[in-house]
Amino acid sequence: MATTSVPSITPSVTSALNSTAAPTTATTNDSKGLAANFTQFLQLLTTQLKNQNPLDPLDTNQFTQQLVQFAQVEQQLKSNDQLATLVSIQKSAQSANAISFVGTRVAVDGTTAKLTNGNATWNFTVDKPATATVLITSSTGQLVHSGTYTVTPGTQTFAWDGRDSAGTQWPDGDYTMAVTAKDTSGQTVAVSTEIEGVVDSADLSQSPPLLSIGAQTFTLDQIKRVVRTTN
Repeated sequence: MATTSVPSITPSVTSALNSTAAPTTATTNDSKGLAANFTQFLQLLTTQLKNQNPLDPLDTNQFTQQLVQFAQVEQQLKSNDQLATLVSIQKSAQSANAISFVGTRVAVDGTTAKLTNGNATWNFTVDKPATATVLITSSTGQLVHSGTYTVTPGTQTFAWDGRDSAGTQWPDGDYTMAVTAKDTSGQTVAVSTEIEGVVDSADLSQSPPLLSIGAQTFTLDQIKRVVRTTN
């Protein structure tokens, strides 16, 4: 009576595998990871069929299962190739999109702006009337400006001339603004802060690409809007 176990590969089968099913040099070089396992599985299955005992053949159910596994591995290989193609297309699209922003003035999520010739500008948005407290600190963490302002719903621009409360002019550089706001009932109002700047360059060696704006780097998803420059 035939058994249901998979026949073991005898030394003669192993010899046959080595002599008749050895992978070519191209296959050895190109088959990596899953592809290598796929090739090895095919070789083992073929050798197993060629060397099975005629009086005790491979069980039909087990053979079917192996064919199913064979098909699944083949499909996985095709899916991997398609995914690799899609990733490549997406990277190309991201690179092209990043390049298109070079030289464009944009608004991005951020709190640090560059003071240049006594001028630094931030935008911040609130959704209701509120009283906002604005703190500006230097790159070393020193508080250089503080003030309380009444703000209206929507986006507003805050321009700083680079002078502290004593009238001292601070040098050009990076300065960070922090804004907190409260409504008439004393409840905290959410504030989103952004900066504007011209995209100086796009680093396509990074994934995703990085846009350089005033010595800071941002990803494409941090761009909130493109600002038209006026002549």
